[in-house]
Formats: sequence, C-alpha cells, structure tokens
Amino acid sequence: MTNHRPALYKIAEIRQIEQAAHATLPHYFLMQRAGTAAAEYARRLLGNHDDVAVLALVGPGNNGGDALEAASQLAHYGLHVSIYMAGDPEQLPADAQQALQHAQGSPATFIDHAAIGASAWALVIDGLFGIGLTHAITGDMSDLIRQINALHCQVLALDVPSGLNADSGTLIGSNNDGGIIQATHTITFIGDKPGLHTCDGRDYAGEVIVSDLAIDPQLFPSASIQLNHVALFSAELRSRRHNTHKGSYGDVSVLGGAHGMVGAAILAARTAANCGAGRVFVACISEAPAYDSAQPELMCRLAAHIDFDSTTIVAGPGLGDSRTAHDFLARAITAHTPLVLDADALNLVSVEAGLQQKLVAREAPTLLTPHPLEAARLLDFTVQQVQADRIGAARALASRFNAIAILKGSGTIIAAPGTNGGIVINPTGNPSLATAGSGDVLAGLCGALLAQGWPAWETALAAVWLHGKAADNLVQNGSGPIGLTASELIPPIRTVLNQLVLQQRTHIITPGVPLQS
Repeated sequence: MTNHRPALYKIAEIRQIEQAAHATLPHYFLMQRAGTAAAEYARRLLGNHDDVAVLALVGPGNNGGDALEAASQLAHYGLHVSIYMAGDPEQLPADAQQALQHAQGSPATFIDHAAIGASAWALVIDGLFGIGLTHAITGDMSDLIRQINALHCQVLALDVPSGLNADSGTLIGSNNDGGIIQATHTITFIGDKPGLHTCDGRDYAGEVIVSDLAIDPQLFPSASIQLNHVALFSAELRSRRHNTHKGSYGDVSVLGGAHGMVGAAILAARTAANCGAGRVFVACISEAPAYDSAQPELMCRLAAHIDFDSTTIVAGPGLGDSRTAHDFLARAITAHTPLVLDADALNLVSVEAGLQQKLVAREAPTLLTPHPLEAARLLDFTVQQVQADRIGAARALASRFNAIAILKGSGTIIAAPGTNGGIVINPTGNPSLATAGSGDVLAGLCGALLAQGWPAWETALAAVWLHGKAADNLVQNGSGPIGLTASELIPPIRTVLNQLVLQQRTHIITPGVPLQS
C-alpha cells in the first residue's frame, strides 16, 4: 500500500507521473486504486471496527471522486457511511462521475448539511480539494471546514488537507485556519509532497503515509527534493578506532561571547564537546570566563588568542553587532577551515557587503543556519516571503552565499549551492525546539561533525536530523514540549548519535527501516 522512498515531488511532477500512468492505464483505474488505499487505511484507523459512523466530504473535483470511491468501498465493508456532496454532482469530472455512480449503488447514505452536526462521527474523510486548489476557500465551504475542525474525531485527508499548498506547505490564500482542514492523518497519492512536511504542513497534515497506487517506478523522475533520513548520511557514522587521541577528532572554536551573552557560546561549545570534537574553545570577543563549571573540559579564551586557521569555527552565538564582532567575523570567514555561521554572524553578514564578498569567495566548507527572520535579512526579503516559499528561500541562500543553507523552522530545509543543488526537508523535531538556545545547540553540533572530518552536506543532514530526533525522544519521555530548555537537548543528541553509530556497525541503514530510539 505504501512506499518508503524519501523522494518528494512537487505538483507539476505529480501531474507528469499521473499523465504517464494514464497513458498505459484506464483513467478511472488510478481513482479506484486511490479509493481502495484510502478505504484500507481508514479501516486501520478505525481498528477494523464496523459499527462506527464515517462521513465522506466530496468536493467538486477528482479529489471528491477519490472520497466517493473510498466511501462506497467502506460501505460495502459494512461501515455506516454517510456522504455529503459539497459541490454540484453534475459538475464532477468524468472519473468522479463514475465514482459517484459506484457510491449511489452502495449502501452509503447521502446526507444534507444539517445532518453533519446531528451525528457522532468516528472518522471524517476529507475529499473537498486536492493539489489543484489555487484560491482561498471562503463562504459556505469555509464554514463547512470550520464545522469539521470542531468535531472531536479523526480526520483523514486524501492527498493533502483541503486548503494546504502541496508545494510550499502554506495555507492557500488565507492567513487563518478557517479555510483549511485540520487532519489527524493524510494519505497522499502517487508520491509524497514537500508541503506536507514544512511550514504549516506539519500542523495540518497530521501523520502522513504514501500510496504510490502501484504505478510503475520507472515513471517516477529522479527527485530533486528528499525527506531527510539516516540513510542519507549513514556512510559517515563510523566507529572510533582504539588507536586515536583527542587530536584525531579536531578542534572547535565557538566565536561569540560578547558581554552578557556568553551563555549562547557556552551552549554551542558544550554541544560540540558532547558530540565528539577533540577539543573545544570558547572564543570570547569580550572578557572570557575562567572556566565553565558545568563543563570544565571547555577552554575559555579571548578570541584574539585563537588561531582561526587551525580550528573549525562556529561563529555567531552571542557575538553581538559591535565593530569588534565584525572584525573577528571577517577573520573567521577568511580562514581556510570549516565554518558555521549562526545568529549574530548572519546578521552582520546581511548588512555588510564586504563580509558577503569574503563569504562567497570561501573554498573551505561553510554552513549557514538562519531562522526565517535571519534568512529574510540575508535575502532582503520579508519573513512572509521566506515562509511563503521556504524551499526557494533556502535554495537562494545557498546559491547567493556559496554555502550549505539550513533554513530552520517547522520542516527545516537543507539546501546545497549550485543550480542543481540538492534540497532536503527534515521530518524530525517538534515545538519544544522553539526555545532560546536551541539554534546554538544545532550550530555546535554542526561544528563537532565538521571537526571530525564529516563532509559539509552530510554534516548538515545529520545535525538537523539528530537535533530534531533528540527533541522527539525527550517529548516522548515526557520532558516537553512545554518548558524544554536547550541544554536538555545535549545529552540525548549524544545518545542518539552513538546509537546510530552502533546500528550502522551492525546492519545497513535504509529508508523505511525503523530505528531504535
């Protein structure tokens, strides 16, 4: 029923695959497969209980046809299925008309709007609008969606939650939730969609599974966007040899620690130390603390005493925006060593053309880790423009600054530079990461992996995945999401990293194979 390929396809690519499949299959055949897949998944969600009420919402397009086909199959299984036609049945496309005939010949009941609020539903199937929706949902249809969202039951969206842009994960033509279905589950057809995994998609899609409708794999193009998975960076998960020493695992220097902001640099440094760097320096541009009492292994120095050409540099945590900060950042950018730019370093780059030129000219590995506001400053966009096309914004950052860009947020985007640069969307993480210092932890993790010799691309993929997975494990164990602090992330990141190394040593990690937490 489902596939585990990490590939993500935009709407235009899905249309191409669909057209190629239709060239060899009867048109209605794919709709029938979609209905079957949806019905099977619905029964699973209901625990195969037959004595429950199911409501199918049927919109004006082929998405409505999928819902009709699923409804008729569920009715034949013996479930109590009701169908609400939200559009004019006579305006349905040809395939959906055939699905309507099937539904009319099934035990399903067609109901009017008043009956929706008069029943207790175990499941609602959202077949209002699919990936073809281009305008905001308003009027009576918006009122219907509000009514559905107020129900206390599971909601299964077909392909995408109605009202969600499948490419970007944004709400279509709306700034509120009145025009979008709040799904608990989504079964998406043919291929997975990037919009289900970033921006608002993760809030509205719920749990996502994919049904490829048994389409010939040869009809799928090579995907330019992927969902992050351990298999994408597992080649770097190597066990440590006995015959090594601290110098074998590199140095990390965290450039920051302006007056009153040393804590950010300490967080990044602690993460680097706990994630495998051989030695870690806190390179303060202001007064340096004598030591970190919680992590005395860290070496606290004035930035002026650090040799930037002999260490991986994490620049930005608590750096500030002073002239001194600018000058030290310029030194870091011109160093011939791996560099992670975060926080204040990104803000300094955004307003200084000279720093931008130095950054573009770098040949050593470079990672940028902006949140949406920092990305907006770097691109001279608004935050709204960044969030409206997170994939495009990440790609623009990577291309403009000749660096790997990690655009943080719900469904973090990782982009490689170049016209054919890869795009990966990260599925791990949760709202507990929306806390002060979380980004400093991620930056320190990136620095640790780079210092140990990881390639920049695999570093970005692994760091973001590990960062999110640690947060997921903490929430699963009851520590969050509310009130989780950034420093709590560090031990579980180390645990997950070591677990992955052990698993990689004992078996091949592949997409679709569950990992032990």
